[in-house]
Formats: sequence, structure tokens, C-alpha cells
Amino acid sequence: MSNKKGFTLIELLVVIAIIGLLSTLAVVALNSARAKSRDSKRVADVKQIQTALELYYADNNGYPVSASALTLGNATASRALCTGGFTSTCSSGTTYMGLVPAAPNPADGTCSTATPGNDYVYTDASASSPYTLTFCTGGAVGDLAAGSHTADPNGIK
Repeated sequence: MSNKKGFTLIELLVVIAIIGLLSTLAVVALNSARAKSRDSKRVADVKQIQTALELYYADNNGYPVSASALTLGNATASRALCTGGFTSTCSSGTTYMGLVPAAPNPADGTCSTATPGNDYVYTDASASSPYTLTFCTGGAVGDLAAGSHTADPNGIK
């Protein structure tokens, strides 16, 4: 009788299958956490932009004016919020926000097809609202459901 030590092929295959199953579950959980993180960043970015707009309002007795809806913080047209409003760079005066943040990529949920997509869109003052920031979340964040949302001086809806 020989006394051989080691694992059988069946034991090794079972261990490999268990490790594969656990790693698959970990990757799925990590992707979900990443999507939630991107949505939380979108809401935090909008709150940060709102704070800069309120500082602008306190100094200028009004919000920045633009001829049309303005896409903020995208990769092709980075913007800053200065004394003159939203510009590409602040050359003089007060800088309220040196660089408006871009929405995180990739777009989640309906953000890639819904309006405003995966961007922050600023619409200036009108008779009904001082300004509107439009953005999209791919999932629920706090009491906000997934989808398109607006922010104005009264909060995020």
C-alpha cells in the first residue's frame, strides 16, 4: 500500500468552480457600486454648481445670462463661472467656480438617450424661474428617482 498525499482532480475542480463563482459575484457587486457612485457624483456636482451660482447672485444681484441653453462641463467645451458669467477661462474679476465639473462617464440608465443626456445643462433666468440646471441620474439617489431632474434656487426636483 502506497500512501500518496495531494488533492484529487475532482477536489481541484470543485475549488476552482467555487473561486470562479465568488469572483463573478464580486464583479457584479462592484459594477453596481460604480453606477451608484457616478449618480452620487452627478448630484454632488449639481449642488456645487448651485453654490457657485448663489455666490454669483450675491455679488451681481442676478444669475448669469446666456443666449440659449448652455451645456456645462463637457469635454469639448470646459467652462468656468466668473464675474462675466460662464466663460472658457477667468481672466479677471471674481472666480466662482474655476472649472465646472463634467458628468462622469459612462452614462447610466436612460441618461444616454434622455434629455439632457449625460451633461449638465444651464438655462438662464426666465419669468417663472431664476435659472434651471438639468441633469440625469441612471438610478435612484436618496429621494431622487432615476431619470431627468432639474435644479433651481429652490433645490433639486
